[in-house]
Amino acid sequence: MTTFPTTFPAAKTFPLRGGPVLRWGILAPGDIAKDFVHAVHTHTDQRVEAVASRSLGRAQQFAAKHGIPRAYGDHAQLVADPGIDIVYVASPHSEHKRLALLAIAAGKHVLVEKPIGVTADDAREIQAAATAAGVFAMEGMWTRYLPQTDVMLQLVRDGALGDIRLVAADFATIAPTDPLGRNYNPALAGGSLLDLGIYPIWISQLFLGAPARVNTFGSLTSTGVDAQTAIVLEFGSGAQSVLTTSLLHFSPERASINGTDARIEINSWFVVPAGFELIAPGKGNTRLSYANETGLEFRDGIAWEAAGVAQHIADGLTESPLHPLAFSIEVMETMDAVRRGVGTLA
Repeated sequence: MTTFPTTFPAAKTFPLRGGPVLRWGILAPGDIAKDFVHAVHTHTDQRVEAVASRSLGRAQQFAAKHGIPRAYGDHAQLVADPGIDIVYVASPHSEHKRLALLAIAAGKHVLVEKPIGVTADDAREIQAAATAAGVFAMEGMWTRYLPQTDVMLQLVRDGALGDIRLVAADFATIAPTDPLGRNYNPALAGGSLLDLGIYPIWISQLFLGAPARVNTFGSLTSTGVDAQTAIVLEFGSGAQSVLTTSLLHFSPERASINGTDARIEINSWFVVPAGFELIAPGKGNTRLSYANETGLEFRDGIAWEAAGVAQHIADGLTESPLHPLAFSIEVMETMDAVRRGVGTLA
């Protein structure tokens, strides 16, 4: 058995201030865009210089509220703006590929809010376009850039957990049932899986890689999107993942990585800077707690992602070494298999 650590390794994260600065443009001023702007303007040196919506009035209201200099009523106008270095795509999932390709065709770097597309083919198309254009492209899986994520990966690489045998994760919330809203509307790629379930699938693949077998059990809403899904993934090593997601109930939104020597229990809302516990078996269950002492909470954690992307681009990279496009494609391949199993993808 590996010796149980007495302290945690230092988190390797990108400094929030003092590094390279990008001029950001936002396509689609929704809820996640609001939190993105707040995170980067409050906690980093990054600046959002423009926002675009199909409604000029909506873009202007968003810009005025968040201190953004320029507003456009057409997405094409923003990507043509010479004062923009990178475009953040914050639209409903159904528009991710179209808007990413629009930005790439204009020679802009692009950060696409998760999921990068609706299918793995969408992700491949974005990858091919970005490679051909020589621009940076990444899926906005901001949890990958949190300090706690880096520390957990270091523990696993150092052997503190032994062999990982199980990843368990859930992410569920009660969503508005408006059939025209983004959660229940199939035309907007609604459903729990693409919006919430991607997080459990992502953390499974972060620690166990792509599965050898995908088992899915789920139900649909009256509008035809996935309502609630349980997923069991099986791996060549014999390990398993048990993952759940739903639009129909609240859940603890916890995750655990369970090994032969110890386990990690990530605190509630495992996708945000929440901290975790490292626990060894045996009498008394030896515990070591990792607390979030950064002062950043909930979606403020986006700040590390934005600072990291700026550094990647300054380093001349066209993909993230932490969250490369090949990994996003693998996650979407698993998502495709799950959605075929539940009946929302042919």
